[in-house]
Amino acid sequence: MTENLANYRYSTSIPIRFSDIDAYGNVSNTIYLTFFEIARLSYWREIVEWDFKTNGVILGRSEINYLKPIAVGDQIACYLRTSRIGNSSFDVTYVLVKHTPNGEEICTTGKSVCISYDYANNKSIPIPQRERERMIEYDQPGLITNTN
Repeated sequence: MTENLANYRYSTSIPIRFSDIDAYGNVSNTIYLTFFEIARLSYWREIVEWDFKTNGVILGRSEINYLKPIAVGDQIACYLRTSRIGNSSFDVTYVLVKHTPNGEEICTTGKSVCISYDYANNKSIPIPQRERERMIEYDQPGLITNTN
């Protein structure tokens, strides 16, 4: 399945660090989850304005689809959006692209299941209404599966 970047409003540049590179000069497969995390946290802070002092989020599962390698000299960005919202969990979908002279080239796609979480009581909780509304409003209701 080819991702349509037009369905993604949010993107952020991702810096490639020397420590991200394997012996062949490519980004190590283990680092892609870190790239997703960088983008996810930026999205939650800038767009959703998640109140981490009141409610946390834990990661339930992550999937990565490696399509093309990313090398040390590449300039990359991560597109992401909320793609499903349930009662206490929601999915975030990612597309990592590298900038080329011919435009953006999709290198990797992925998805995470995120869970709204109360750290004080060690249990999942319903997604806070304000954060839920911000995700739906920003990522367009027609593109989000609502399983609530």
